[in-house]
Amino acid sequence: MMLNSLTESLAIAGRWMAKALLGVMAVALLWQGAFVANLSAMAAPANNTLIAVADVGSEAQGKASKDAGRTKGFVRDARDTVKQAASDNARKVDRATDNDSAIADKAKRDAARIQERADKDASRTQDAVDNTKNAIENAIDNVKDAFGN
Repeated sequence: MMLNSLTESLAIAGRWMAKALLGVMAVALLWQGAFVANLSAMAAPANNTLIAVADVGSEAQGKASKDAGRTKGFVRDARDTVKQAASDNARKVDRATDNDSAIADKAKRDAARIQERADKDASRTQDAVDNTKNAIENAIDNVKDAFGN
């Protein structure tokens, strides 16, 4: 019986809070509308909007090019780090074993394979960065063309 009375009390309190919230929202909506007598005066002139869109588009294209350059630099640095690590590992194995051992030869082959894969991966990643940058620039150009710039 106590639980039933508790849930009933909570339901009543919830209804009151919902009604109060709805009332506050209605007052806020009416209040906001009371101070805006001339809604057409708030619209921006079309010429200024088009200039702003052109400026934002040019700025976005510049940022896309700059970010693509930074990303490609990061990819090149990662490629060089991987190649250097593979080279160092092959030298360590070579020093630890005889020069003509099978393990040293395998370490050298693995290093060469890792370096080749690092070059290929870096090339593919840089191509993907270029494609993404071009897609962004094309989208920006399309938006600018749609607004007549």
